[in-house]
Amino acid sequence: MPTSLPISMPISRAEPSADFDFFVGDWTCRHRYLTKRLAGATDWIEFPGTCTTQKILGGWGNFDQNEIELPGDRYAGASLRLYDPAADRWSIRWLDSRRPGQITPPVVGRFDNGIGIFYGDDRFGEKPIRVRFIWSRITRGAARWEQAFSADEGNSWETNWTMDFTRL
Repeated sequence: MPTSLPISMPISRAEPSADFDFFVGDWTCRHRYLTKRLAGATDWIEFPGTCTTQKILGGWGNFDQNEIELPGDRYAGASLRLYDPAADRWSIRWLDSRRPGQITPPVVGRFDNGIGIFYGDDRFGEKPIRVRFIWSRITRGAARWEQAFSADEGNSWETNWTMDFTRL
């Protein structure tokens, strides 16, 4: 499926390949997880986790490993982030121990004014969906990630997962 970005995403960064440098290191995480997705649900659960991130490819990417303590379904996960200087954008892919050998389609985007927004196309069950990641609230000791799905080509969004990170 094609992946597109909003038309207007101004560039205001001196070194975009360093956008995720804030995330290198060890973190605790507080997950907030919508129990049912794209079903009009309002029930959330919260649970802990940990994350360790390191740079790869001489700083052109990074890789994190997560312990996700989802009640009744604890698993390990990882994100692979790669910066493409020709396109001036990041791609992010996810893989986890529940589906070994599979990797998600990428979400792509960039940071502007300290907020990273990334979009991609995927499937939820049999439905095609749009996926959005937002990185925000970034400080030396904290950050927030959120995920949202859209079943109507991005006209409306359902946030279904947030992760609040605190540096160890």
